[in-house]
Amino acid sequence: MTGRAAALVPFEHPARLAVLRDAGPQACFAAEEFFTARIRNPHTRKAYAIPVRRFLHWLATQDISLVDATPGHAARFLDAYGGSIPTQKLALSALRHFFDLLTLRHAVVINPFQSVRPPRSESREGKTPEITVAQTRDLIASIDASSRPGVRDRAILGTLIYTGARAGAVAALRLQDLRNYGDHRALRMREKRGKQREIPVRIDLDAWIAAYLAAAQIRDQPQDTPLFRVIAPGSPTGFGDAGIEPWTLRSMLKRRLRAAGLPSFITVHSFRAMVITDLLDQGVPMEDVQYLVGHSDPSTTQLYDRRSRSVSRNIVERISV
Repeated sequence: MTGRAAALVPFEHPARLAVLRDAGPQACFAAEEFFTARIRNPHTRKAYAIPVRRFLHWLATQDISLVDATPGHAARFLDAYGGSIPTQKLALSALRHFFDLLTLRHAVVINPFQSVRPPRSESREGKTPEITVAQTRDLIASIDASSRPGVRDRAILGTLIYTGARAGAVAALRLQDLRNYGDHRALRMREKRGKQREIPVRIDLDAWIAAYLAAAQIRDQPQDTPLFRVIAPGSPTGFGDAGIEPWTLRSMLKRRLRAAGLPSFITVHSFRAMVITDLLDQGVPMEDVQYLVGHSDPSTTQLYDRRSRSVSRNIVERISV
């Protein structure tokens, strides 16, 4: 593998590089292609690199060449992988895709992970912590919107609540993504895998965003600059030029939860679960809710539905003890 390829592909350990080099130039080419051209999302690239690195290191410690890896080797590696079932499934998916490209580039004869069965798990409900409608109202009510951080945080949390968007999509919003159609405004969200969708801004959220824009004094700035800015006490407006990051948003939520006396285990994703459950409970069609939250598959939307949890509570309360 060339120095350039080694820099681009996350296999910095000498043993892992040796496994690829010994497999020939096709393997080096495929590895570089996989982690640069095939995987464009940096988060996916980072997540997939972990199991691929671990498998290559495992091959080196077992003195097994890349071309000699068999389904038996793959199964033994996964048996010892550890972690949760979703972690193991992600590892299997990453290694299947990696070896698919290796076989396509004729670096190996077979994909040893293709016939390995994934660990079994059955979940009718996702693990995202729940926040109720009442708790969400309490959270918003606890924010002092007369302060600059308060007016910003209310607009950010309102965007999460009234769009069901992910933290990354909200952090990535630019001024140009707030579109004015005359009779209403809409937010253009950029989701995972390059998906885009527009969500109308409801009246109260529109007022919150307008109050934030007035406080930040950024309405007339270049339209490709961030919508939600970092707090900068030394600046004339109290806001900086840089946009918030997803981790900044999560930290802000934790502070606001503490101030409101709400459970600390609530996450940004909890708003998605609340939105989905609330709309389905009102009889909104599943396909409309699915589009709102940006899911490709309705089964993913169903994982966020917490209506069955309420039924379970009602049944438990009827136990005659």
